[in-house]
Amino acid sequence: MSFFFVSLMRIKIAQILGKPDLAPAAWVRKLVTLCDQAPATPFDAVRVVLEKELGKSIEQVFETFDEKPLGSASIAQVHRARVKGDKRDVVVKVQHPGVEKLMMVDIRNLQIFALYMQKTDIKFDLFSMTKEIEKQIGYEFDFKREANAMEKIRRFLYDNNRKSPVLVPRVFPNLVTRKVLVMEFMNGIPILSLGDEMAKRGINPHGKMAEAAKFNILHSLSQAYGQMILKSGFFHADPHPGNILIGKGSEVALLDYGQVKELPDHLRLGYANLVIAIADNNASLALQSFRELGIATVAKCKNEQQELLQLAKTMFDTEMPPGTTTLQPFSEDSSIKKISVEAFPEELFSVLRTVVLLRGLSVGIGINYSCAQHWRAMAEEALHASGRLSTGRKQKRRCSSLRRLYPGPRES
Repeated sequence: MSFFFVSLMRIKIAQILGKPDLAPAAWVRKLVTLCDQAPATPFDAVRVVLEKELGKSIEQVFETFDEKPLGSASIAQVHRARVKGDKRDVVVKVQHPGVEKLMMVDIRNLQIFALYMQKTDIKFDLFSMTKEIEKQIGYEFDFKREANAMEKIRRFLYDNNRKSPVLVPRVFPNLVTRKVLVMEFMNGIPILSLGDEMAKRGINPHGKMAEAAKFNILHSLSQAYGQMILKSGFFHADPHPGNILIGKGSEVALLDYGQVKELPDHLRLGYANLVIAIADNNASLALQSFRELGIATVAKCKNEQQELLQLAKTMFDTEMPPGTTTLQPFSEDSSIKKISVEAFPEELFSVLRTVVLLRGLSVGIGINYSCAQHWRAMAEEALHASGRLSTGRKQKRRCSSLRRLYPGPRES
């Protein structure tokens, strides 16, 4: 049991650190492989959980069932199967027995560590983050909640687009319990294996065709997340590489809806304002947005507004500074050393984590882009729909943004 507990901690650490914007490429390749390589529960124990939860034997429910799991993560493992009377392949997600109690002990230890770290040179409200992690991980053990979240996000994306920017698996609602979830099987390769897969097929990973495919993938992900966060407020909050598959035609499949978040309107709209501030490089609006969001800061430098804008970009934008591929958040020149974050709203942590994970993905596939620039129009629409942005102000801001993005020919 102790080995299993240590392995669970290792998986969570791998998900946090295994991002190309924070770690060297060799580290990332190793850490990413850990994300779906937790110790697998023996099949005999899987059978017990399945048959207890579904009230029937495996043979009564499934035509075929692969005993070897497709992957095993910190909370559950997944098996490929086929439901009786249905020709489609499905994925069966089964919770590891006894894992919930172990994970909660892990979280308590993390909170003690966060309180200790706040007494050091890291002046950031880490404890609030751990409280949000505690809440979100608690939700991950309820697969009924996950199934409902998956369907809610699927309906939102499919209803609000001619074609959904990402694929969301269908749920088999009559085969869902708190510890078992049966869903549509999605075929594809992990996103960070894209370059290797292209090389195998004789495609230059750095050629025009590959770059176009990578751009389309990133655009699809960014479009989906912008809509979820800014328009709906209900979003998938765990876009680490293990949860993203790339299929034919660069289609993106988004998996694992255990971590979802619903933002209250005041935070959703406050964040929309911050997106515009970052996109427009507007330091005073960034300061106003931080105050509106309840992010309390104390400056330890003279040019507070500019440093706060830089801090906002580090926390809430995906664009990397020119010439850099890894961030140094705790270096002496870092904004987080110059501006102390004394209070950070727990509910906003999922947005921060999502943006940070998206940045890691963009660095991993070699495309540097700004989600704030991409989401700017969506942020305006959200504010306009709420009555906080008049049509005139919206048009003025849009024209200003277009001039910045497309400045036109220079006069000779």
